[in-house]
Formats: sequence, C-alpha cells, structure tokens
Amino acid sequence: MKTEKRLSRDSSSDPLYERLYLILAALFIAALVACNLIFQKFFTWELSIFGWQHTFQLSVGILPYPLTFLVTDILSEIYGRERATRVVTSGLFASCFVLGLIFVADVVPAASWSPVDEATFSRVFGLSWVAVTASMAAYLVAQYMDIRFFLFWRRLTRGRHLWLRNNASTISSQVLDTAVVNGLLVVMGAAGMTWSRFPELFWNGVLFKWVVALADTPLFYAAVLFLRKRFPLEVADVEKEEQIVSS
Repeated sequence: MKTEKRLSRDSSSDPLYERLYLILAALFIAALVACNLIFQKFFTWELSIFGWQHTFQLSVGILPYPLTFLVTDILSEIYGRERATRVVTSGLFASCFVLGLIFVADVVPAASWSPVDEATFSRVFGLSWVAVTASMAAYLVAQYMDIRFFLFWRRLTRGRHLWLRNNASTISSQVLDTAVVNGLLVVMGAAGMTWSRFPELFWNGVLFKWVVALADTPLFYAAVLFLRKRFPLEVADVEKEEQIVSS
C-alpha cells in the first residue's frame, strides 16, 4: 500500500532554490505560449549527419517546444514530480488565457488609423482553433507522461545515467506528442490533413524533436550537476520524498 508523506523542508533553505524554480517555470510557460503564437510560419531545414541527410519542413512553432521537455526534465530531477506537474498545469492555463486574449483582440474592430488592419491581424493571429485544440491535447498527454517516464527511468537506474533518463523520457513522450497532435488534426478535419500525409508529418516531427533532444543533453547535464552541487540538501529531500511516494 502506498504511503504519501510530505517531508519537511529546512526553513533555512537557500532562497535561490525557489527563485530558480520560478525562472524555469517562466521559461516553460513562455516557450509553450510562443509555440501557439508563431506556428503559422513554416521553414525548411536540411540536416546532414555522417552522410545521412534529411530535409525537414516544419512549423516554426516546433522550435521552442523542445525547451519545454528540457525544463520538465530538470524540474523532475531537482524539484520532484509534484512541482514539475504544477508547472505543466500552469502552462495549460497560461496558454488558454493568452489565446482568449487573442480572440478578443481579433474581434475588437480596428481603428481607421491603426497601423495593423483587421485583415493583417487576423491573418497573423487568427489562430486555427482546430490546430490549437490538437496542440493542447497533445501537450497534456506528452508533458505529463514525460514527467512519469523520467522518474521511472531514474528509479530503474537508481539515480545513475542522467543521459538515459533525459533522452529516454523525452524521446518516448515526444512520440506520443507528435502522434496525438497529427492524429487529431486529421480526425478533426484540419485543412490539408489526411491520413496519407500522416506518416510524413509524424516522422518529420519525431526526427526533429529527437535530434534536438540529443543536442540538449549537455545542457541538461550542466544544469543538473550545477543544481545538485548548489542545493544538495534540497535535492536529497526531493529524492527521499519520491521514494516514499513510489514505495
């Protein structure tokens, strides 16, 4: 039977520990909101690694998205599952709030002297609610599972092999994210989305996210090693709590 218990944290804990938590949460939310604001522009990227070449054709909205997985992995490692989950939930509310503001701004008529007319504003910010709904659904599935995958690998490896839990959790969760968002776009009838295009869009998205996940591994190592050295007592407290919850 599982026993849940909150461990008391030393009142003398370094306040920088909490400030960094807020900074990481802010980076996460900013990256997530940006994904939904800029996704309508597409780009082409030709990648060549050891003779292997691939041409990606992707939305620019995918560029800040891998940062959210890096942040959740750092939060899971240093602050634990509960606090990482809070940030993911906060990101959902922030995204919905911003999208609501954009909807109101799009409805309000533009003044005759406005440097940005209604047609231009709607073309840039008139987001497809089908695409946004699919994106948010995929976000919830992928981010919550990323936290659980990460902690699963940490328990399985007994806290060793940072690179393994970082990449294994991110790669697995981003497969879910890409499958859910593209699948929902097809099911919901987004323009130009058919099941015949699903394999190409799926593998383009997955490959790009995997490449970025591997590339950000040194950043993950640097952040975790610094934070573990800077806050050894707080990190130890988080690890004990995770052991109690999972026992």
